[in-house]
Amino acid sequence: MYLRSFTFPSSDTEFDFILSVKRTCYASYYPFRVLDKDDPTCLEFEPITFLYGGNGSGKSTALNVIAEALKLDRDTLFNRGSFFEDYIDLCSFETSLEIPDNRRIITSDDVFDYMLNMRMINDGISTQRELLFKDYIDRKYSSFKVNSIQDYESLKLSNSAKSRTQSKYVKSNLMLNVREHSNGESALKYFTEKIEDNGLYLLDEPENSLSPERQLDLKKYIEDAARFFSCQFIIATHSPFLLSIKHAKIYDMEGRNVSVKKWTELSNVRIYQEFFKEHSNEF
Repeated sequence: MYLRSFTFPSSDTEFDFILSVKRTCYASYYPFRVLDKDDPTCLEFEPITFLYGGNGSGKSTALNVIAEALKLDRDTLFNRGSFFEDYIDLCSFETSLEIPDNRRIITSDDVFDYMLNMRMINDGISTQRELLFKDYIDRKYSSFKVNSIQDYESLKLSNSAKSRTQSKYVKSNLMLNVREHSNGESALKYFTEKIEDNGLYLLDEPENSLSPERQLDLKKYIEDAARFFSCQFIIATHSPFLLSIKHAKIYDMEGRNVSVKKWTELSNVRIYQEFFKEHSNEF
């Protein structure tokens, strides 16, 4: 146990800060208004703690805020926004032990980039990725006009660039070029390479690149790392395989208040249960 607790500002504190901002030209106050709960949200951690919630619940934002406040290592950049440091200044945390040298946040973008790098020689992805990076910038900030039906595909790409982050744009256009074979092995290898003894690790939806079988492998690896090798994990996930880790604490971040629940009480898990129950006679 390294990190004991982390406290986010209340909705009243966030509101007071936004009112104090004199300039009004900002389209977004991110990460303000993302973790906008009724009460100050204080998360108290165990060796393995899960943040569960649907899109927009703030679980990934919470991980990024914790990671930046604790100055954790990361491989890929993320959208900080103009007010990220202001938000962190309103947060607080308590430690049980000194934050170790092995401290890292691992996101799905990190894993995806790693898989691309593993296959760049055989698939020629490296060159195409750089072209897509440039293409994204060109399309993101261009004022594209449709002159004929021949411009339809270009319009779709321009709209895609304007509505997505760079990583999601590149990912969506490269995914078909990444072979399914060995992707799971590459993703799992990334986790096993980055997670070392005596470390604090934040994982953002690690199941994204893993098959159910590989998710179970990662589950076992996390369990062993926490039990035998003095690691602490805070994980944002929807995966019932990971959520089933025994003795883990699970925060359900959906709704106006954050609550602790059993993994079998989570809506996502119950949807899986009902689905397989409905089709049980087919097995």
